[in-house]
Amino acid sequence: MFRKQLFYITSDHLCAYDWRHGVLGDGQVFHASAAGLDAFAAWLEDPNEQRLDAPAYLLADLIEEDFQRQLLPHVRGKAGRALLERRKAQLYRDTPYRGSTLLGRETDGRHDDQVLFFALTNPSLLQPWTEALEHLHVPVAGVYSASLLSIALVRQLGLTHEHLLLVTQQSGGLRQSYFAGGQLRFSRQTPAIALDGVAVNLALETEKTRQFLTSTRMLERGDVLHTVILAPQAQIGKLELLCDNGVEVAYHFIDMQLASERVGLKQTPALADQLLLTLLAKHPPASHYPPGALARYYHFQRARKALYGSSALIGASATLWCAAMLLGGMEDGAGMAQLQQETASYQQRYRAVMATLPPAPAKTPNMKAAVTVEHMIATQAPEPGRLLGMLSAALDRAPQVRLGQLHWNAGPPPPRAAGSQPPPPGQVQGKQANGPVLSSVEAGIPAAPPQALRLEADVDMPGNDYRGALSAITAFAQELARNPRLVVAIEEAPLDLRPSATLSGRSASPAQDSQARFTVLLVWQP
Repeated sequence: MFRKQLFYITSDHLCAYDWRHGVLGDGQVFHASAAGLDAFAAWLEDPNEQRLDAPAYLLADLIEEDFQRQLLPHVRGKAGRALLERRKAQLYRDTPYRGSTLLGRETDGRHDDQVLFFALTNPSLLQPWTEALEHLHVPVAGVYSASLLSIALVRQLGLTHEHLLLVTQQSGGLRQSYFAGGQLRFSRQTPAIALDGVAVNLALETEKTRQFLTSTRMLERGDVLHTVILAPQAQIGKLELLCDNGVEVAYHFIDMQLASERVGLKQTPALADQLLLTLLAKHPPASHYPPGALARYYHFQRARKALYGSSALIGASATLWCAAMLLGGMEDGAGMAQLQQETASYQQRYRAVMATLPPAPAKTPNMKAAVTVEHMIATQAPEPGRLLGMLSAALDRAPQVRLGQLHWNAGPPPPRAAGSQPPPPGQVQGKQANGPVLSSVEAGIPAAPPQALRLEADVDMPGNDYRGALSAITAFAQELARNPRLVVAIEEAPLDLRPSATLSGRSASPAQDSQARFTVLLVWQP
């Protein structure tokens, strides 16, 4: 984040710069030779500087850079990206360093896209340096073009001419970049013929560029080409003598010191290299050329830093949470101590008040237990009202059934007495006469007990119709069984249908109206 490595690559050398805390360091030059590559590797491996972990940005300033403007059908999405890749492969099949940018759309016809294709046509000039970086696992953030980076330089200088030719003297030579409407359309580099540090062939190369732009119809006849030249103040006077304004060419000069101030560079350089490197270091754009496998260590580094940042964030959050819990625990402890003091004070007051009262006939725990038992008996003690209500509702729907006797008890239903007789009055089934009448469970302590109701009833049987009587009894039992938590069982029917029973009667005698006795057991679980 605070340190970067900037490598300015030309055809015959590489100049390495350190960027630390917003300041561009001095450049270190390495020539494109075996000795220069060894010196470059040793410079990177210097243990005192720790350069192998700093991200590297490669800025190429090469003559072998091509620009082509072409029209493509207006296609978007996956199909548009595939079309661009095919066209780049057709134009520059021998280099992996190729790219494109959209300039705009045609105003007539099919409104095709205007696309600028560019590439480094001689990748062998970069290969020795990239192999050295990859061998040392240096994280490479991207590969950039000095021509494309001049777009940011034009914006910083505030140049708004419709037809602009930016001329800069750089390590690789004389760079001329043509802009139309603020967009880069063409760039070329030529060797600089210097005399006393002044490029004496500047005007000649500018005229060649203007003729090329006119021949390719990028510049119409009659359009004025505004040529802006960046140069040190000491050279501007000599360049003004060499460059004469014409009908179609107008020269403008910008002092390198002013350009440095606009860019944010503290020192004033002799060449434009450091201006471009400062722009690259301050606001690095997306890589102009795909770095490919060269950028994998950079991606690894970013992923590692993201994991470190996430771990630090989680650790800080956990620390804050622990601190909050600790403070909350301390507050809770203080509150608990205060509550204990208040409790002790209330207990002391209670004992003082109780000491002034006369002795109670029963102890407080016993009285509390008695109140609890009384409440459970009042709310959970068994009573036949609920069962009798269910039975009454069922009898209203069965007029042919007449109630005979009822036998109710709390708890599980007792077995039937011999001869279908109910238990003797005043005696509870399963208990001695002199024993307790009800147990605590039967009294509703601690839960409401089940209740049983055995009823003996008669059913009308006109014409001695047993089938109708059985149907009426079954319908009566089903009506009772509709109540929730009520179990209904027919204990005795008017007619014994067991296979072992014997049926007898006289069919010749006339049928008389009669009644049949049956017994039903109801068990209700609260």
